[in-house]
Amino acid sequence: MNTKDMFSKERVVFGLKAQSKAEVIDELIDVLVADGKIKDKEEFRKAVLHREAEFSTGIGMGIAIPHGKSDAVAEASIVFGRSDAGLDYESMDDLPAHLFFLIAVPQESSDLHLRALSEISRNLMHREVRDQLMSCQNFDEFIRVFE
Repeated sequence: MNTKDMFSKERVVFGLKAQSKAEVIDELIDVLVADGKIKDKEEFRKAVLHREAEFSTGIGMGIAIPHGKSDAVAEASIVFGRSDAGLDYESMDDLPAHLFFLIAVPQESSDLHLRALSEISRNLMHREVRDQLMSCQNFDEFIRVFE
């Protein structure tokens, strides 16, 4: 599966309401639940929080890429969320995070989440990509960034 194929217009939120790390994780998971990609919200939430406990997925430059691998995931998916105000995500550079990519993959998938994580990270290293994501207003503009 291609990383780009893991996105959909149902899983893009341009105005996150969350004001904390825990709230943004819950808000993004709720998007997956509403889209039918998560069978058990609490089980998947535990997988994401377990990963966060190992090391924050706030990679810096305003980006966080939380992820979880769980039997609660019905289909590999990514949720994109943007917080214009930004929030404390315990990022490596101690700056607020604005761009969030929650990667959800089934337990039995091999390294799918690692490939998605790598591809997203590579793209986001470029300032112009981050700037485009901060200004896009719809799914078509969003997905063009990854083409």
